[in-house]
Amino acid sequence: MANRSSSKSKKPTHEAFVVTGEGEAAFWTKLGAAWPHDDGKGFNVELIALPVSGRLVVRERKSTSA
Repeated sequence: MANRSSSKSKKPTHEAFVVTGEGEAAFWTKLGAAWPHDDGKGFNVELIALPVSGRLVVRERKSTSA
């Protein structure tokens, strides 16, 4: 089992959303974040809620540097 504290000390590289609807009418709700495993073969995903409908989408975080 990977050391959870090592991945949690880094910023997440991805964000998790639930998406309902399609196209321009789609509504995105942020549910959590994802951290890559040290071996690069998977992710730890932490959600603040569980969706009951819609699609779970994990996307790279947008850069927030100025």
